[in-house]
Amino acid sequence: MSKELIFKALRHEEMSEVPWVPFAGVHAGQLKGFTAEEMLKDADKIVESLKEVNKLYMPDGLPIVFDLQIEAEILGCDLLWAKDNPPSVKSHPLAGEKTLPCSCKMPTAESGRIPMILDAMRKTKAAIGDEVALYGLICGPFTLASHLRGSDIFMDMIKDTKYVKELMSFCGMVACKMSELYIDAGMDVIAVVDPLVSQVSPKHIEKLLAESFTGVFDYIRSRNVFSSFFVCGNATKQIESMCKMGPDGVSVDENVDLAAAKVTTDQYNITMGGNIPLTTTMLHGTQEDNIKSVIEILDSVDHKNLIISPGCDMPYATPMENTIACAQAVKNPESSRELIKNYEAVVDDIDIEIPDYANSEKVIIELFLIDPDQCAACTYMQNSVLDAYDEIKDIAEYRIYKYFIKEDIARTRKMGIKNLPSMCINGDLKWISIIPSREELVNTVREYSKK
Repeated sequence: MSKELIFKALRHEEMSEVPWVPFAGVHAGQLKGFTAEEMLKDADKIVESLKEVNKLYMPDGLPIVFDLQIEAEILGCDLLWAKDNPPSVKSHPLAGEKTLPCSCKMPTAESGRIPMILDAMRKTKAAIGDEVALYGLICGPFTLASHLRGSDIFMDMIKDTKYVKELMSFCGMVACKMSELYIDAGMDVIAVVDPLVSQVSPKHIEKLLAESFTGVFDYIRSRNVFSSFFVCGNATKQIESMCKMGPDGVSVDENVDLAAAKVTTDQYNITMGGNIPLTTTMLHGTQEDNIKSVIEILDSVDHKNLIISPGCDMPYATPMENTIACAQAVKNPESSRELIKNYEAVVDDIDIEIPDYANSEKVIIELFLIDPDQCAACTYMQNSVLDAYDEIKDIAEYRIYKYFIKEDIARTRKMGIKNLPSMCINGDLKWISIIPSREELVNTVREYSKK
């Protein structure tokens, strides 16, 4: 049974095959002609979409929805909806005021979109739950705290640690409540998805965040359900801190060297998941590129404690044939290896013009992002510039590059940017998967303006 492969991986047992979990997200809706908004507001459309994913992609595990804004919406954040992405948070109810949400706002089975999601979970469980391990994805406590507080949370971590711990404690309780609801609806794995953990130093994680995360994983374990910890961005330095919090599995994206990270997760006997590149390979690559990516992952690591998956939520427009190629490579690695033995990937180097920084009248801030509408870490790095821009607009301008656009991929490659999100000032790489404080950004821009 496919789901048993997931259970074996998360029980850290030897396996004859490596399990496969496509993070289909709103891409699942695209398979049936639904927009992201249509799918994420309708239980029957979710179920219909997931049945199609199950038929086409042969998953061993499958998330019901990949939407990190469900909890934020309940707690008062306004959302901006899109046709080809999950919604994004556009307002932060705690911005400008250091308060805590009222405990009466704790999610219940009747809150927000939760009734619809629980309905989708139960229906999916009845339809395919005997064969596929079903994942309930919740917003991690730190990303939820950021949704509520906005980018001020990063300054709070320096100037008001007491408030951060109080807010994290509340968000940890929300995560436990969401886990309870999803477990009661039949989910086999609870995935705590927290993109912004990659933006925080291990020291700050252990001092301010770890207690809340550990509490969530302890609760999930007390319910005899498996857990996984998803972090996007360059989480290389955070892997050990994540392991210490006690999840059964950790999932990372293409910013992380999977083989190197698995050395650490294996030391803690934690299962590693990842990390097929989302845009260069799954969205813009060929079937051969996708097979090659999977085979390279399989050949780089020991197969115990391993789950193959996309690096994060798949882009809406990912070609169906590319995902099928990934599935075939995981399920049939030897024949797939034979298919690509003479294949050489072709790099599409579009001619890109780099700005003339030395002769620019203004300091040029360049943001290299995955997708600011979908990637929370990218959103907050972008907002760090937007929030400070009135203060520096006379001496600076900003440009945003998105890694799902071919020209921007080529620019990222030409600039030598290895990890996303990243920020350059006049061509100098200043912040890699770290969100600068307002003060730090403004002071840096002013220093460049004087040169």
